[in-house]
Amino acid sequence: MKTLKDWINWAEEKGVAIGHFNVSDSEGFRAVVDSATELGVPVIIGVSEKERGFLGVAEIRALVSVSQEKGLPVFLNADHTYSVDASKEAVDNKFDEVIIDGAEKPFFENVAMTKEVVNYAREHHPGMLVEGELGFIGSGSMLRDEIPDGVSEETQTTVEDAKKFVDETCVDLFAPSVGNIHGLIKAGEPELNIKRIKEIADAVKIPLVLHGASGNTDKEVGEAIDAGIRIVHINTELRQAYKKGIEKGMSTDELAPYKFMADGVEEMKKLVTAKLKVFNKMDA
Repeated sequence: MKTLKDWINWAEEKGVAIGHFNVSDSEGFRAVVDSATELGVPVIIGVSEKERGFLGVAEIRALVSVSQEKGLPVFLNADHTYSVDASKEAVDNKFDEVIIDGAEKPFFENVAMTKEVVNYAREHHPGMLVEGELGFIGSGSMLRDEIPDGVSEETQTTVEDAKKFVDETCVDLFAPSVGNIHGLIKAGEPELNIKRIKEIADAVKIPLVLHGASGNTDKEVGEAIDAGIRIVHINTELRQAYKKGIEKGMSTDELAPYKFMADGVEEMKKLVTAKLKVFNKMDA
């Protein structure tokens, strides 16, 4: 079976991106995997620290393992992991990827903790990919009235810092701040800095990851992929779709969970399918 690295190389050759969707239960997992399977494309399942705590590391690992045993290109990422110890836990549990997120720490601390995780992964789970993050993109999957303080071109990742970070940490994947922000902004998302993405991609020469892509237009995301983005993260919009579907299912007198939850799964599938088509340029 091809590894996640193999599929990222495939995405690079094709000029497309792999979709990354966060889940916190088996319904979300099924919606994402079914959509990707129907389209015949790889997909990454993301679980943040809180999502891992809710669903369980062993449980999500088992769900992904079953899919992989069927030959499906489904991969597991320990999304936004804020400590070295929690990152090591992901390594020990054989995740396919881990994001060590030291973006809010001083540069030298971010480098040090990221490098420690890279070295641990190389020793204990060779082949696992480690992603580093640099620059402010906020946190939390929520609806915001306006763009948070601190989001501006001045706080975006510079080309120089990106190259220095990647050179010093030897990460496999890099997530810069390029106008992206977690959550959804009611007043409208900030524009992605496509020029900066291209400059960073040319400088670091490793695959780039776009976090907080919920709310960005298909056109913008497509341009970001053309500029060098190889993984695109979606979470807030998926949660929104799930909630919408469940509310629809529970608006009746139905009591069987497998019936009213089905509406949530279908709403998520619609969203995931639409996003994957954009990321894989299927409607181009």
